[in-house]
Order: sequence, then structure tokens, then C-alpha cells
Amino acid sequence: MIPIFSQINIGADSVSNALSGDGNAPEMETLSILELLAAGGWYIMIPLAVLSVIAVYIFIERFMSIQKAEKEDPNFMNQIRDFIHEGKIDSALSLCASNNTPFSRMIEKGVKRIGKPLEDISTAVENVGRLEIYKLEKSMSTLATIAGAAPMIGFLGTVIGMIVTFHSMKVSANVEISELSGGIMQAMVTTVAGLVIGIIAYVAYNVLVAKVEKVVNKMEATTIEFMDFLQEPA
Repeated sequence: MIPIFSQINIGADSVSNALSGDGNAPEMETLSILELLAAGGWYIMIPLAVLSVIAVYIFIERFMSIQKAEKEDPNFMNQIRDFIHEGKIDSALSLCASNNTPFSRMIEKGVKRIGKPLEDISTAVENVGRLEIYKLEKSMSTLATIAGAAPMIGFLGTVIGMIVTFHSMKVSANVEISELSGGIMQAMVTTVAGLVIGIIAYVAYNVLVAKVEKVVNKMEATTIEFMDFLQEPA
């Protein structure tokens, strides 16, 4: 019985040493974010990094521009109506010039056309509105392109990494499992990076599209309100 209890005690000591870290227990190897990105290979990660910087810049710049375009003086249209009914066209033009918004630029074009047929005035206002929408959507197509191109670039890095890994297996008689796992990890990192950038760019693009649509709806409402002013009796 004594040898049996001795073996039990030795086994318990081994377990306790492993749990306390005194023994030769294997340690978990971790990677930082920078090490993980560096494992992807510079020939793929650098283009993805450039695309990510461009996407962030476009989103911030467009978001601020659209946010500025959304601001509208609630009394602007009331003042325009009063000036038009009183025949103060110059005052109406001065008010439009002092408000640097897409709405004021549309109304300014319409005020300049007062005296012409209503259809011509409506066409002129709509043309200015189309130009303002084009300005708001500037560079958004680039953001949409990044949303689609980044995952494909990441997948390209994955394919290249897998080709390199299989080539190493072919030319080497004895391939260590660590070498294979390293090559596969490098291949997977590029796909993850591309997907992350693509998802962020896609979400950012849709946020901007929603904000542009909000401005467009306001512009349409402003155009209808202005045309109603012109049809009201003085």
C-alpha cells in the first residue's frame, strides 16, 4: 500500500506544480495586433492600409460636408415669401447669398427667373438641385469601390500565401508543422484585414447615402414650397 500512496502523492504534486506554474507547463503564445498585421505580408497589407486611410478620410470629409448642408434657417422660406410678395427681389437675392446652403442656392436660381413661365423656373431650380446633389455625393463612389475591392485584395493575399505554403511543401522533403501553420496564418490574416476594411467602408457608405437622401428630401420639399409661393396671389 505504501508504494501506491507514494505514487498518488507524486502525481498530486505534479498537478499542483503544473497549476502553479512551477513545473514545465506549456505557455500560451499570444500575438499583438501589430504582429498579427505584420504577419500578413507588406505587399498586401500596405495597399489595404492605404485603402483604409482613404476610406476614413472620405467618410469624415463627406460626413462633415453633408452635416453642414443639412442646416437650414427655419425662417428662411418665410422671409423669401415676404420679399417676393412685396416685390423686393434684390432683398431676396441678398438673403439667398448670405445663406451658403444647397437650399439657398436653389431658391436664388428660382428668384432670378421670376417673371418667366413657372415651368422654366421649376426646371432651373431642379437643375441647380441636381448639381448640389452631385456635390454632396462627391467621392462616395470611391468609398463604395473600397468596400468591394478591400475584401478581394485580402483574398488575393490569402491565395498567394497558400500557393507559397504548398510550394514549400513540394520542394522540401521534411516540412515542419510550424512552418505550414505560419504560412496558413499569414494567408488568413490578409483575408481578415480585407474583410474588416470592406465592412467598415460599406457601413460608412450606407450612412452617407442615408444622409444624402435626407438632404434630397428637404431640397424637394423646399422646391415645392417655393413654387407654391409663386402661385399665391400677391
